[in-house]
Amino acid sequence: MLPVIALVGRPNVGKSTLFNQLTRSRDALVADMPGLTRDRKYGHAELHGHRVILIDTGGITGEEEGIDWEMAKQSRLAMQEADLVVFLCDARDGLTPVDEELAQELRQLNKACLLVVNKIDGLNPDIALPEFFAVGLGEPAAIAAAHGRGVSLLGEAMLARLNLEPVAIDDEEGEAAEEAVDPNRPVRMAIVGRPNVGKSTLVNRLLGEDRVVVFDHPGTTRDSIYIDMERRGKKYTLIDTAGVRKRGKVFEAVEKFSVVKTLQAIEDADVVVLLMDASENVTEQDLHLLGYIMEAGRAVVIAANKWDGLDNDQRQLIKDEIDRRLGFADFARLHFISALHGTGVGDLFESVHEAFDCANLSVSTSKMTDLLEQAQREFQAPQVNRRRVKMRYAHLGGHNPFRIVIHGTQVARLPIHYQRYLVNFYRRELKLVGAPIKLELKDSENPFKDKKNVLSERQAQRRKRMIRARKKGK
Repeated sequence: MLPVIALVGRPNVGKSTLFNQLTRSRDALVADMPGLTRDRKYGHAELHGHRVILIDTGGITGEEEGIDWEMAKQSRLAMQEADLVVFLCDARDGLTPVDEELAQELRQLNKACLLVVNKIDGLNPDIALPEFFAVGLGEPAAIAAAHGRGVSLLGEAMLARLNLEPVAIDDEEGEAAEEAVDPNRPVRMAIVGRPNVGKSTLVNRLLGEDRVVVFDHPGTTRDSIYIDMERRGKKYTLIDTAGVRKRGKVFEAVEKFSVVKTLQAIEDADVVVLLMDASENVTEQDLHLLGYIMEAGRAVVIAANKWDGLDNDQRQLIKDEIDRRLGFADFARLHFISALHGTGVGDLFESVHEAFDCANLSVSTSKMTDLLEQAQREFQAPQVNRRRVKMRYAHLGGHNPFRIVIHGTQVARLPIHYQRYLVNFYRRELKLVGAPIKLELKDSENPFKDKKNVLSERQAQRRKRMIRARKKGK
């Protein structure tokens, strides 16, 4: 088991900045405003040869109400499961009453604690640090997380509190370990949708615990939260994302970064679950999100949430609306669920695995070519400039997206309607469910292109005689 280290403290003391420094990533959203982090965010870090799990948490003030109380609840859960709690304070603010209350709470936990004073840049440590000895958590470590100052020494201090010794690493071995890819890695499953459709509620229902903050207010989730889980012997990584609104309604910089994180999560996922609100009609934003998922080539499962609150007439109207407006994605499984009560939620896993397997299906070149010939026998390709398009062979070009490469003459000029016919034909014959198909058309190159035909002396003389004869005939 890897050691678990939780970063806790007041809002805006630099927990997410330190998280990014230690994990050498930009996974956590960082901005100069309090209360940005709301959920527990996990990441892997390497501290002088030892791998550890880091938890970034929201700020605790002790006077939380509403959504702030839910944030503080998540932070305290992180403190409970951690082997080491890193308590961050702000050197510029000095020791505050909230810091003293948090220190008292940490002492009662009987956990290994490390006091860290951040934002020490520009200050004299001999003047700024002495007051922090009063919290009774030992000698504070001074750092400037934004600039990386003192972070390496902080790593050594963390290992000392965990009773671990620093280990020297061979750079070549480290690079080889990073390049190795685990073939049995978990299925990455992203939950995306508009704000307040129930994404975090669904994630908590799938996990069976209150893992992420749920609050009846749009925009509760701001960052993409990656959560590992196991169900019936199969491993998953759930990705809870921020809601995506129309571009014209996004004004705050934080929300813009949240949207970017959501789009990155779609690119990073194996299967995307598009969550819609069944109590509302299919919106343009739902269609835009589905279009982006298909453009990214990710396997997709569609779920209509809040199904339990509708009567029979409303349900039929929603079904008709979905059939009418989502006809272009009829290859995806559709589920009607209630994330709050758990109705139909368990069936999502079966569809996710079906879509994942289809997106990663391996098909031989001979079979792909046979299917191409069969498709042409059933419906011949139209002529282009009075010349027949010749499709010679096809092969698999990649997975997730499922890519089909077709070689031939003039294939790049195939009409769109015939390309759609080929996509639907392959999907029907290969029984691909939930996986978008991308066609890649490659024209065969003329081997004599850019090669000048050099005539022999006899051919040149014959050509001259033919030209003279034609002139005489005129």
